[in-house]
Amino acid sequence: MSAKDVQLDPVDIAILRELQKDGRIANKDLAAAVGIAPSTCVDRVARLRRTGVITGYTAQISPEAIGRPIQALLTVQVQPHARPLVDPFVVHVRSLPETLSVHHVAGPDDFVVHVACGSSQDLQRLVLDRFTSRPEVARLQTHLIFSTWNGGPLSPYPPPDPAAPRR
Repeated sequence: MSAKDVQLDPVDIAILRELQKDGRIANKDLAAAVGIAPSTCVDRVARLRRTGVITGYTAQISPEAIGRPIQALLTVQVQPHARPLVDPFVVHVRSLPETLSVHHVAGPDDFVVHVACGSSQDLQRLVLDRFTSRPEVARLQTHLIFSTWNGGPLSPYPPPDPAAPRR
């Protein structure tokens, strides 16, 4: 059974919501928050992990606290947009210590790369030395991030209402 085949009930959805708020919540507290027995909670979380609905747990680190107060989104276009160039480009970008995330996107740009740097000079060096110096990079734009707000927690789409008119 894979994550896409898992049927999530309201308790599963509540468990996922609580874990997204605090991935380190104690099982007894999680069980209390969603209204089930701790043993049932352990079993449900294990099933969500086993089926790939829960893919892991991470620590959220403040970039500012580790000396990287400058964040930016780099939009990158590679030419030609072909697998022999895309795969090595992704490997390169993921290996950079400044990279927080890499998104392969549709539209005029091929990638959006979220980076965190120590200073504007570090960001400039990153752009010039690690991105635009690569032959496959045809265009790059830098968008400084002033503020960030997280969304969430992520919940599944509700099933379609069979009584609703179809469009």
